[in-house]
Amino acid sequence: MTPSGIMLLERNVDYCEFCGKTFPQGDAELDINEKFYATNDLIEIVSYAGQIIPSFRNAQDLLSRLCSINISFSNIQKITEYVGEKVFEVQKKASEKAYNEPEIAAPHVPEREKEDCILYMAWDGSAVNTILKEAGTTWKEMKLGMIFTDKDIKIRKEQKYIEKKEYVAYFGKVEEFKKFVFEAAARAGYGRIKKVVVLGDGAQWVWNICVELFPDAICILDLYHLKENVFEYAKALFPNNEKKYTKWAKTVSYYVETDQVDKALKKIKENPLAETAGDNVVKLDGYINNNIDRINYLKYKNQGFYVGSGMIESGNKVVVQKRMKQAGQRWRIDNGQSVVTLRAKYESDKWDEVSDIIHNRLLMKAG
Repeated sequence: MTPSGIMLLERNVDYCEFCGKTFPQGDAELDINEKFYATNDLIEIVSYAGQIIPSFRNAQDLLSRLCSINISFSNIQKITEYVGEKVFEVQKKASEKAYNEPEIAAPHVPEREKEDCILYMAWDGSAVNTILKEAGTTWKEMKLGMIFTDKDIKIRKEQKYIEKKEYVAYFGKVEEFKKFVFEAAARAGYGRIKKVVVLGDGAQWVWNICVELFPDAICILDLYHLKENVFEYAKALFPNNEKKYTKWAKTVSYYVETDQVDKALKKIKENPLAETAGDNVVKLDGYINNNIDRINYLKYKNQGFYVGSGMIESGNKVVVQKRMKQAGQRWRIDNGQSVVTLRAKYESDKWDEVSDIIHNRLLMKAG
C-alpha cells in the first residue's frame, strides 16, 4: 500500500530452509515497512493523521476524503501506536544516556564562556482517563515538560509569544519523567547558558527535580497559582461577601508581589481560617512559607524573568487535552504514551525526527 493506492508488484522471495522464513527482495529499495506491507511514506502520513486528528475514526474520514487513502481506523490506530512506540524507544534511550552521563550531556563550561541568555523550564501534570487491568477505568497523570530560551521569545503586535520550544511527555512516574526533561534541557543548552529558570505550580515533585538535576536554577512559584490560592482562601474566609474577600485577596497579593511578604503573613495570621473551610483550601501561611525563596516577584520582574507558568498550562491543552481528552476516550499506558510522544514532537515542530525514525535515517545521519 502506498499514498497513491495499492500497487501490485512481482518480486522474488528467498526462502531459508533452516529457519523457514522468507525474505522478499527489493523491499529496502522500495522503502516498504515489513510489519504493515506498506511504504514508509504511507506509514508517515497515517501516523501524522492519527496523532493530529481528535480520534482515529476522524483520521480515517480525513485520509479517505483528502488523500483517497482507504484504511480502517483500527489500522490507523495500530500504525500510529507503532510509530509512537518506535519514537519513544529512541527518546527513552537518549534520556537514559543523558541522565547516566550528565558530564557528557551537559559538560561544565567556565562561567565566562557561557551564553548570556535565559533557559526556561516548566513542567506540570494533566489527568488522563485510562484503562488499567488492575483498577479498571481511572484517571492517571500525564506529565508534560516545556523547555525554551529567551532568544525564542518574539513580539508580534505587542504580544509576546514563544516561537521555538520543546515539549517532553511521559505517562508515568517522576523518576522516569525527569530523565526526559534533563535530556531535553541538555540539548537546549543547560550547562552552557548563564541563567536557568524553572517555573512551577508549587507541587513538591517539581522542586524535587530542580534540587536533583538543576541545583543552579532560579525556581519561581507561578504567580497565577499563588493568587488563585489566595482568592480561594479569601472566599472561604468571607463566604458570600465578594466585596470583602476580593479586597482582602488583592491586598495580600499586592504585599507578596511587592516584596512585603511579612505584611502578607501578618494579615493571614490575623484572619485564621475555620477548620470547616474544606480540604480544597490551602493553609495559606504554610504555602507561602514553604515557597518563601520562590516568590521574590519584584526581583524576578526587575531581572526580566517570567513569573507565570501559563505556557505549560497552555501546553497541556495543546499537546495532551486536544488529542487525549476527547469525549469517551480511554487510554492504556502504552498506547497513550505512544500517541502523546508523537503529539509532543509535532507541537515542538520536530516532526522531521519522527520521519527520520520511520525511514530509518538515524543511522545514516549518525554516519
